[in-house]
Amino acid sequence: MDEGPFFHGTKADLRVGDHLAAGFRSNYRPDVVMKHIYFTALPDGAGLAAELAPGEGAPRVYIVEPTGPFEDDPNVTDKKFPGNPTRSYRSREPLRIVGEVTDWRRQTPEALAAWRERLAAVREDERGEIIN
Repeated sequence: MDEGPFFHGTKADLRVGDHLAAGFRSNYRPDVVMKHIYFTALPDGAGLAAELAPGEGAPRVYIVEPTGPFEDDPNVTDKKFPGNPTRSYRSREPLRIVGEVTDWRRQTPEALAAWRERLAAVREDERGEIIN
């Protein structure tokens, strides 16, 4: 299993020692309440998730530690990228924030618009179901 470091992107303003937990609406399918908390070993991937997250806050990338077991994210690894080259994971247990990354690569406004268009198309396509 990947040993990290691990990252989580969000617009929430959090502190070292805080925990991120499952039970919130999906960033990609707001009608789904997530049973897992998602994270990655790639800071730029977490940055993209932060920029796409709903809300008005600034996108933030936190360094996190899983507090329990975790698995490959089946929404990415099984459907799109066998072998998990995105190093994407999920856990039913909380993630503890141990730091923040500020030098992750930001998306251009054009790239973000393209990502938002793709996500809108996925929401309307029944094949965009989330394995929860």
